[in-house]
Amino acid sequence: MTFLCLASYDKGHDFLRECKRQGCTVLLLTSLSLQHKGQWPTDSIDEVFYMPDDNHHWDLPQTLNAVSYLARSRVIDRIVPLDDFDVEVAATLREHLRVPGMGGTTAHYFRDKLAMRMKAREAGLAVPEFVHVLNYDRVREFMERVPAPWVLKPRSMAGAIGIKKVHHPDELWRMLDALGDLQSRYLLERFVAGDIFHVDTIVYESEVLFSIASGYARPPMEVSHQGGIFATHILERDSEDAGRLLTENGRVMAGLGMLRGVSHTEFIKGREDGRIYFLETSARVGGAYIANMVEAATGVNLWAEWARLEVAGGDSPYRPPEPRQDYAGLLISLARQEHPDTSAYTDPEIVWRLHKDHHAGLLVKSPSAARVQELLASYSHRFEQDFYAYIAP
Repeated sequence: MTFLCLASYDKGHDFLRECKRQGCTVLLLTSLSLQHKGQWPTDSIDEVFYMPDDNHHWDLPQTLNAVSYLARSRVIDRIVPLDDFDVEVAATLREHLRVPGMGGTTAHYFRDKLAMRMKAREAGLAVPEFVHVLNYDRVREFMERVPAPWVLKPRSMAGAIGIKKVHHPDELWRMLDALGDLQSRYLLERFVAGDIFHVDTIVYESEVLFSIASGYARPPMEVSHQGGIFATHILERDSEDAGRLLTENGRVMAGLGMLRGVSHTEFIKGREDGRIYFLETSARVGGAYIANMVEAATGVNLWAEWARLEVAGGDSPYRPPEPRQDYAGLLISLARQEHPDTSAYTDPEIVWRLHKDHHAGLLVKSPSAARVQELLASYSHRFEQDFYAYIAP
């Protein structure tokens, strides 16, 4: 089989390696701006092609023409997006080349924050009240009915990029004036105070074969906008929160139509009412090194398993490995130093260290969830003294 992997950012190395281990021909289409920066596993890639990009974004008609040209001399069996920004591009290419996999309509449910909320609400999931920033009368009615604060969210960005908290109608109208013709690409949502969780999942032929629930120490949006240490950890598997999150995640996968693939889905547990609200989902492996944490706790490499199930393609049986039952936690901080030194952190539970300019990060693993949380709490305080830096978004 020949895989065309789309990667507007440098990620997914384990996916590429597993494809090659499975005997596939691996074609990589990536951003021209990464030509001399990417650290790709070249021994697992047969050919690399570069697309001109504007801050890692490709022109869709140009990309469609380029891939169609490649297909004149290569039979492409799978098209896989390795980053969130590539999901819709991959769906368009699949439909144009008639390659199996997720099409445009379903891809929108896993990429467009408005589409996924509407679909989740139709499926009976709890979703914070929202309105499309389109018809001004509906926006006004929403602000009169739903008490502030609200959150203005771009429909097709990733993570916390572009999200803004709004406290007053006048503040919103100023933001919309600044957006101009781009404002229809946003939604306005009730801000729900509470704890943020994520569930990382493997689905094959509409069956959830693996899922694990984790909790952020602080909401990612808060860390992104106000600064602080990013941290997350695997929840105790028999806890009430973990059970509820896995149940809701299964409903999300079924309601939004995930046939096969991997997903990273986020929920919030409302502080006032204790309800589990769906926030957003995706059709790719979670970012911020969360896959490393999942592998440390379970032995399941989400990138590699994604490659294996894509090769199986619904025509062959697929099962992920039996997961281990350990716990893991991750913390990452911007660092004042260009090359921060974490050698003073010597606990035996440390299984991974981040090596990235102006970043410090550690991953810990233990049979005890309590020990993981104890280490994360201690390290968060130490990171603030040793490394922490803040850059305004």
